[in-house]
Amino acid sequence: LHTDLDPGSKKIKYILSGDGAGTIFQINDVTGDIHAIKRLDREEKAEYTLTAQAVDWETNKPLEPPSEFIIKVQDINDNAPEFLNGPYHATVPEMSILGTSVTNVTATDADDPVYGNSAKLVYSILEGQPYFSIEPETAIIKTALPNMDREAKEEYLVVIQAKDMGGHSGGLSGTTTLTVTLTDVNDNPPKFAQSLYHFSVPEDVVLGTAIGRVKANDQDVGENAQSSYDIIDGDGTALFEITSDAQAQDGIIRLRKPLDFETKKSYTLKVEAANVHIDPRFSSRGPFKDTATVKIVVEDADEPPVFSSPTYLLEVHENAALNSVIGQVTARDPDVTSSPIRFSIDRHTDLERQFNINADDGKITLATPLDRELSVWHNITIIATEIRNHSQISRVPVAIKVLDVNDNAPEFASEYEAFLCENGKPGQVIQTVSAMDKDDPKNGHYFLYSLLPEMVNNPNFTIKKNEDNSLSILAKHNGFNRQKQEVYLLPIIISDSGNPPLSSTSTLTIRVCGCSNDGVVQSCNVEAYVLPIGLSMGALIAILACIILLLVIVVLFVTLRRHKNEPLIIKDDEDVRENIIRYDDEGGGEEDTEAFDIATLQNPDGINGFLPRWGLPTQWWEERNPIQTACF
Repeated sequence: LHTDLDPGSKKIKYILSGDGAGTIFQINDVTGDIHAIKRLDREEKAEYTLTAQAVDWETNKPLEPPSEFIIKVQDINDNAPEFLNGPYHATVPEMSILGTSVTNVTATDADDPVYGNSAKLVYSILEGQPYFSIEPETAIIKTALPNMDREAKEEYLVVIQAKDMGGHSGGLSGTTTLTVTLTDVNDNPPKFAQSLYHFSVPEDVVLGTAIGRVKANDQDVGENAQSSYDIIDGDGTALFEITSDAQAQDGIIRLRKPLDFETKKSYTLKVEAANVHIDPRFSSRGPFKDTATVKIVVEDADEPPVFSSPTYLLEVHENAALNSVIGQVTARDPDVTSSPIRFSIDRHTDLERQFNINADDGKITLATPLDRELSVWHNITIIATEIRNHSQISRVPVAIKVLDVNDNAPEFASEYEAFLCENGKPGQVIQTVSAMDKDDPKNGHYFLYSLLPEMVNNPNFTIKKNEDNSLSILAKHNGFNRQKQEVYLLPIIISDSGNPPLSSTSTLTIRVCGCSNDGVVQSCNVEAYVLPIGLSMGALIAILACIILLLVIVVLFVTLRRHKNEPLIIKDDEDVRENIIRYDDEGGGEEDTEAFDIATLQNPDGINGFLPRWGLPTQWWEERNPIQTACF
């Protein structure tokens, strides 16, 4: 620094203040020369603002106003490029076309990008050719080879360099690494590990059991390797099915219908594995599927007997003779080495042992008589057991229907009792009755009614068959008199239409009653059959019984109260003789002695069980035995 006021007299002193004054920068106070006393770093601080002033050496008074100036630090290429976020990772689909962008990486340079080429970077690949390339200025990395195959090589390591000074010699450089992973695309079809699979299965295997597994390998991964399995051909398509296991990526063959070694001993299937997710870019390579042959051998197993029918329905008439054959069940051993079969009845289903079965031929016979009116159906279970292996058994339900025969005669449907008014009219219907039959004819019941031969021409009553299969009883005349005859008995013969027909005789009781003018029964003999208050005979009897019971209770209560008030033991000071009553009847010798015992008077308690002789004073007996007297 130098001021125009300095004549060279050395009376001027220069002073410096501001950024870094005294620490970074130092001024010669005589000459005004400024020196840097420390190394400067532009990347740390690019410029400094300082203030200089000239003052009088002796008085320190300013000779002129202070002047501000800026010291800028000039850049030099002292910083190499740096990749701050490395190392880097990127992915690109396999089979990508040439020049597919992968990623871009950038480096930073702390030098001044404005001054010179210290911060001008150029990018290049040190390792990774010929697979990838990089744009020198933008650092965009692209594929340098087309159709790179993940299945051949999945991961690549690329070394990238950034060099300043525009890439010229003398420049500084920095490097980083980029790991490029090829992602999978579905460019490979599934392929069975073998073209022929062999499995064996017992014929008695449970439905749904896994028979075996087949697997088609796919070089792809993830969902691109997922395959679905199907049975597309063969002679066992109806018996077997195949499902896909998403975890293991294989096909599971299962049984869906029963096997029979004796019918067919082996099956051949053609199975197919096809990719679930297809990439249309590669469909031209051919179908993404593969096929294999599966041979399944059925092994023989000891099977239980098989009945000729899953159920049996037998019919038998209820009058069938004992030991008669009702029907027959048959069963066979399905195995090649057929075993004889023995039959038996599960007695839990035939507790009354009404049926038997021939153990050898399966013929079912009747053991006890049947009655359709008691039970129409009998459900039993027949057991078939192999003689050579008793553990092999089968069961079959047998329903036995009991057929009806005409073995029950018809009879009145209920206990009928008819009432005939004395003032009734000729031809009046006295009662309508119906019949019932425990049998069950196919065409329904049809009854015939008739009177006994000796009653056909009786002068009092006649019968009339109604269309509803019932019978009406009619009076032939009027003027019935209950004083003359109060009850009539009318036997009626009821016949059914069975083969052979059966009949029975039921007797109708007809009572002659007194009736009102409008025909309402009022009384029959001394009994009131229809009361004005509407009570029935049963209700009236119940009421009378209750009244009588109450009267008896009242009489007993009063008698007991009266008996309780009398002393049971005679006081000592009483003269027993005062209880003797004189009577003037002529004596009877020893009979008088036996008729009265003086000892009884001395012990009144003994009277309780004593029955008096006829001829003793009645008043005395009643007074001493009120309870016995009342009961007697």
